[in-house]
Amino acid sequence: MDDQSPEMGLVHLLRAVTVEFDLLGAEFAARHGLHPTDVRALIHLLDAARAGTPATPGWLGEQLRLNSPGTTALVDRLAEFGLVQRSRDEADRRRVLLEVQEKATELGWAFFGPVIRDVVAAAEGFEAGELETVRRFLTAVLESAGT
Repeated sequence: MDDQSPEMGLVHLLRAVTVEFDLLGAEFAARHGLHPTDVRALIHLLDAARAGTPATPGWLGEQLRLNSPGTTALVDRLAEFGLVQRSRDEADRRRVLLEVQEKATELGWAFFGPVIRDVVAAAEGFEAGELETVRRFLTAVLESAGT
């Protein structure tokens, strides 16, 4: 591959963005006594809530590629910090659902809010068609990374 090609330039930019967001996540985790995996778990749980996806410990473990004991320890830790609550599914009382608590959302916005606002402001400088192209590109990248 030509390291100077426009496509490779995108790969390098995407890697740089990923590294910066990973560093921010690690800093957030350290400030709040969390593990970086805890932060990734909260992100998955928030995304699930936004999408209307029921989040169970098994589902979360799959998203994070954790085994059952690791997932249990993670959920225990998040519950102990008051960031996640377990509840019984009303439709199937055998199933446990996970819900991010307001405390986690507030901590996240306090830390990541300025970055989110800056990203939204940057996006506002693009036309709708350009944003659609970026969305399609990032969706394709995400799908390729998930294989």
